[in-house]
Amino acid sequence: MGLSGLIFSSCKNQSGADKINPFFSEYNTPFSVPPFEKIKAKHYMPAFEKGMNEGRKDIENLVKNEAEPDFDNTIGALDRAGELLTRVSLVFFAQASANTSDSLQSIEMEISPKLAGYNDEIRLNPELFKRVKQVYDNQAKFNLSQEKKFILENLYKEFVRNGANLNKTDQDTLKKINQRISVLGVKFNQNVLEETNNYKLVVGKEDIAGLPESLVSTAAETAKAAGKEGSWAFTTQRPSIFPFLQYSGNRELRLELFKAYTNRGNNGNEYDNNKVLAEIVALRAQRAKLLGYKTHSDLVLEPRMAKNPENVLSLLNNLWGKAVPVAKNEVSEMQKIIDKDGGKFKLEPSDWWYYAEKVRKEKYDLDDNALRPYFLLDNVREGVFNCANRLYGITFMPITNCPLPHPDAQAYEVKDSDGSHLGVLFMDFHPRESKRQGAWCGGYRNHHIADGKPVTPVVTLVCNFTPPSGELPSLLNLDEVETLFHEFGHALEGLFCKNTYNMSYIAWDFVELPSQIMEHWATEPELLNVYARHYETGEVIPVELVKKLENSRYFNQGFINTELLAASLLDIAYYTLEAPAVVDVQSFEKNFFNKIGLIPEIVSRYRSTYFLHIIDGYDSGYYSYTWAAVLDNDAFEAFREKGIFDRATAESFRRNILEKDGTMDAMQMYVNFRGREPQIEPLLRNRGLVSQ
Repeated sequence: MGLSGLIFSSCKNQSGADKINPFFSEYNTPFSVPPFEKIKAKHYMPAFEKGMNEGRKDIENLVKNEAEPDFDNTIGALDRAGELLTRVSLVFFAQASANTSDSLQSIEMEISPKLAGYNDEIRLNPELFKRVKQVYDNQAKFNLSQEKKFILENLYKEFVRNGANLNKTDQDTLKKINQRISVLGVKFNQNVLEETNNYKLVVGKEDIAGLPESLVSTAAETAKAAGKEGSWAFTTQRPSIFPFLQYSGNRELRLELFKAYTNRGNNGNEYDNNKVLAEIVALRAQRAKLLGYKTHSDLVLEPRMAKNPENVLSLLNNLWGKAVPVAKNEVSEMQKIIDKDGGKFKLEPSDWWYYAEKVRKEKYDLDDNALRPYFLLDNVREGVFNCANRLYGITFMPITNCPLPHPDAQAYEVKDSDGSHLGVLFMDFHPRESKRQGAWCGGYRNHHIADGKPVTPVVTLVCNFTPPSGELPSLLNLDEVETLFHEFGHALEGLFCKNTYNMSYIAWDFVELPSQIMEHWATEPELLNVYARHYETGEVIPVELVKKLENSRYFNQGFINTELLAASLLDIAYYTLEAPAVVDVQSFEKNFFNKIGLIPEIVSRYRSTYFLHIIDGYDSGYYSYTWAAVLDNDAFEAFREKGIFDRATAESFRRNILEKDGTMDAMQMYVNFRGREPQIEPLLRNRGLVSQ
């Protein structure tokens, strides 16, 4: 359908559509959250179309403004343009990730190239860029605030990096590339979801020996739902596969499940991602060259703290050289156990979790299953809330009359220490086939100022934790506990944000600081004593168990760092390829890991064909977790120096980091909090990568 047809179809019978489409009127709900129960799949495309057309009209009015360009009539007007499109986009993409369906997947495939085209219309509009450039060139006379200066500078550079200075022919080529990448990205994500949902390892009673009760119960329910009642079914969802690998004594079944997990998107079927990824890599390399950059990494990293791939590789390679020897020592420890047990085989990647658990029991007298009873999900959630209250004075009140994004979700009103409303937080904890893997934090509404009044955020925290099963409640493992603290850190940033504008220029390698620093509190004895209580007796976690946890803090750090760094290096390897960047994905991956010396006992945290991060926002950005780890470990030292719940330190972190992120230079924010630039030594100490 052509543009004129698109406009016509979105306008006819408009008054009738306005009455029934929830996006076309104000949300008449508590705290103006989206009316999820009224929003149907059929509402999205009309709302997207109307939103884009309204946005086009807003831009048209902006460029026709005869007044001299200034910040408000140009940058501010651009920020306000397309309010409906912003509203529907936030809801749609949050739901498409956490509660998708065939209908939503179809819409996502249709709308993604249209949105890419719409964004290019804005970024490649010569009259709009002319006005932005005038404001940028004449900013000295406008007496702009620090936030406005920061937004203006980044917006101008964003236009340039997105092709505003290209000629018409090159801009047309760029548009085609952007639209194709958007379609391929959706395809890649949907393929991984299908591969994850389509596999189940179905076993009999003889194969569940040694498995945790909660895992067995969930597997029985999974089998029953699949029409295999009386059997047990395990999946490639994290709460299923990793406990199985950790506790199953059946080596053949461990290998079978592990292969299913690591071969997702690489099975030569309709969901195969090899060609999809290869084309994305090639197109991004082509786009970078078109825009005057050597590689996609050079393009992406320019506005970030790292600035260029050389600085990223300097950090990653430094840590790689320290992590791999530690991992080799861990291999030796596990091989000794294999040999002692009479196993006549060498440790393989699918064996790692099983024998690492044996090392933990033997070396630290600590069993992951001994911890689970103390990590009841409801208690851990309250522990997270308690931590935030002690740091920042904020409180969380359940909302019972609020529309929910999914029946499994919970809603909370978040209030500041003075009782004022900060925002709404949704929490959605358990796996389902309509939810993508992993854990993330997003938003249905972001903080900004509209008509001179603050619009408060609606934040959503989504996980895939061990679900309740039968009579057993949801009991988390330590990794899941830390994941909840991590995502809650992102949520705090969204809730505390004081941005004036919708535009926000967060340095992507800074964005994990608020999340990763929260993980430090998860295992602090002072907080464990509050939330780690036995789910049956209410007994506080024993002191000796806490000591064992502390003594094992360096356990498996070689593996954890090596698999993470391998994935980070693979990401950079793909995106430092120069155009035409033609790759055979499997050969490239194999040769690259051989080149860097990845030991055969470890598989990268993500293999290429299910590495969602490098398709969707973290392309040339997976290193950010490691870059931010330097920051969060150094920042937490400030709390250790004054007390981990020191309110003055917490207030400084809130004012200088959480409220300001995306509105000023990342390093300056950090220095304002810490009084100096970050140091790497705390990270090395905390990860056991230096002599203790």
